[in-house]
Amino acid sequence: MPADLFTPVRLGRWELPHRVLMAPLTRSRAKQPGDVPWSLNAEYYRQRASAGLIISEATYVSRLGRAYAFIPGIVTAQQVAGWRLVTDAVHEAGGRILLQLFHGGRIGHPDLHDGQPPVAPSAVAADSQTYTPVSEGTVQVAEPRALRTDEVPGVVGVFADGATRAIEAGFDGVEIHGANGYLLDQFTRDGANRRTDDYGGSLENRLRLPLDVARAVAEAVGADRVGYRVSPTNGFNTMGDADPGATFAALAGGLGGLGLAYLHHVEVGADPELTRRIARDMRAAFRDAGGSGFVANGGYTRERADERIGADEADAVAFGTSFLANPDLPDRLRRNATLNEADPSTFYGGDARGYTDYPALAGVAR
Repeated sequence: MPADLFTPVRLGRWELPHRVLMAPLTRSRAKQPGDVPWSLNAEYYRQRASAGLIISEATYVSRLGRAYAFIPGIVTAQQVAGWRLVTDAVHEAGGRILLQLFHGGRIGHPDLHDGQPPVAPSAVAADSQTYTPVSEGTVQVAEPRALRTDEVPGVVGVFADGATRAIEAGFDGVEIHGANGYLLDQFTRDGANRRTDDYGGSLENRLRLPLDVARAVAEAVGADRVGYRVSPTNGFNTMGDADPGATFAALAGGLGGLGLAYLHHVEVGADPELTRRIARDMRAAFRDAGGSGFVANGGYTRERADERIGADEADAVAFGTSFLANPDLPDRLRRNATLNEADPSTFYGGDARGYTDYPALAGVAR
């Protein structure tokens, strides 16, 4: 029989009871001051511990990587202690959780960086919005400063340090955020990377920083508990690439050669056939080079997820908004039960409303 969402699977070092993963979801509810996870966040993740694997919200590894107000970090001792509340709650509920390591790059504003401009591969601003602790509503991101060549290796260091702190905080592993127009994606795609040094120009040079980061993180915590997220066809944050198929197949091969636990593909784009072809090529390159699993993400239903897994095009599927609104999503999918509708007005910031108050099915423990 072909595999489906509820067939056990191994990703890296994790033996998962099923293939319904919780995708990273920025919720902007870290405690202030200090962007510290706290009891409300612990309850939110505890409720969703039935996921095969939880991937946390994007968590900055450097103050210069803070893209939005009220998102958590993994920089200070207080943040590590706050995340320990979360991981303890998830583990006590029988779950597994990874920390997503994040640097916003050119998506940022001086009000988020103690007066400093955001940094990027090149001084090319994105046509994007952010929100700061002092803004009323959203504001245009600031023009970034191009990182000097001698500064780029420091990015590797903050990711590796963040991974080490994540393990200290009790996480089962980490996911490196290389998608959606943030710093590592900015270096990868030629639409944002206009450099002429060793980190720009050729495909090999553009992949240098992402692969250096993945290698350093793998060395810090073990390759079999590291995932990497990509979004080859996502135009969000003014992103693009002249040849996304070639770019991301090469990146996938490089990441697979490091023996990473999984590659996580965000399927966003105007051409579904191109997106699916790129997915097939990336999965083949990743696995042929020695990588473990391939995770699909992109508005999946149970039927579509089962089809993709049964066709051997994905090993697991990450669900985003549906997991936000349904803390017991695996059980609902297993039963083909009705799903709660998400309330977009509560996605970012706020309190327990639209965060920990979505109901579970009757008779399902939370």
